Amino acid sequence: MGIGQEIKMLKIFIWLLLLSAAIFACDRLFLYMEKRGWIYYRKKKPSSSALSNACLEVQQLLEPSKKYVVEVKKDEKKQQAEAGDLPPELEEEKPEGEE
Repeated sequence: MGIGQEIKMLKIFIWLLLLSAAIFACDRLFLYMEKRGWIYYRKKKPSSSALSNACLEVQQLLEPSKKYVVEVKKDEKKQQAEAGDLPPELEEEKPEGEE
């Protein structure tokens, strides 16, 4: 191998190293953003209720009669949060002895 090929291989190695560092930095950034609640990335999965609420909000614009359903759901969540109750889907997963 000549000196020119060695330099070329070193450049390729450095670029791969920089690319790996950039991917790692992006991964850490996304995990931080997920921890703050800004995005869903690896550890947390979006709840189906969030998607259904978004669909109801859009449908509310198209069909004003759906507004009542959205308001009732928001009131239920607000009451659960104030009382400290778990939502029904999480209540089944509660460990024994916690009630």
